Amino acid sequence: MTNARINDLANAPTIPLPVDGPLNSVEAAVGQRRSVRGFLDTPVPRATVERILTLAARAPSGTNMQPWKVHVLTGAARERLSAALLEAFDSAEEHKGEWAYYPKQFREPYKSRRRKVGWDLYGLLGITKGDFERTHAQHGRNYTFFDAPVGMVFTIDKDLEIGSWLDYGMFLQNVMVLARAHGLETCPQAAFAPYHAVIRRELGLGEDEAVVCGLSLGHADWSLAENTLITERAPLDDFVTFRDD
Repeated sequence: MTNARINDLANAPTIPLPVDGPLNSVEAAVGQRRSVRGFLDTPVPRATVERILTLAARAPSGTNMQPWKVHVLTGAARERLSAALLEAFDSAEEHKGEWAYYPKQFREPYKSRRRKVGWDLYGLLGITKGDFERTHAQHGRNYTFFDAPVGMVFTIDKDLEIGSWLDYGMFLQNVMVLARAHGLETCPQAAFAPYHAVIRRELGLGEDEAVVCGLSLGHADWSLAENTLITERAPLDDFVTFRDD
């Protein structure tokens, strides 16, 4: 396996962006970010992870509360958590999250956007509608961190309010963008949240911590079909209103 394949982000499929001119380094880090669902087993140095998290913690937070907590898993620790999560995922037992990520009832335009990204991904993988076995298997790959060498679990104190969750999102975005500065890719994973009881047991977390999400971190395997997925974004006119009088 060559260093060029591991480290050269030029191997990534380019995301077309509706902006003029070349991107600067910050624009490229943000504009070319994607959720990667297949990684090489190349180790990521602990010093690199520490650097990313140290800089990510410069994210703003109300009254500097800094509500984020990060549990970094590699090696045997990552494998143990993955095994426990897969066992729970494959069981008949129902697992529910402690907080609602999605609305109780989807409506447009969110319903169509959600369906499209799902079928675009499954189409790349050759998973057809009604193929529940392969759909289950693909969803289960979340719990192996998509084979990334570094897995992260993010938690927050349960007594904090929505403002701290907003702050948390900015911290998470920093982690994902900073990873790209080191030739790494990520996948944020809300799929971990329903298995909070398993995660709490395996990581020895207190009952006062809520699981926000998981995140896979590593060198992308650009040879995989799922990593060619480029999700669409709505045009500016759909979500921006300029007011000047």
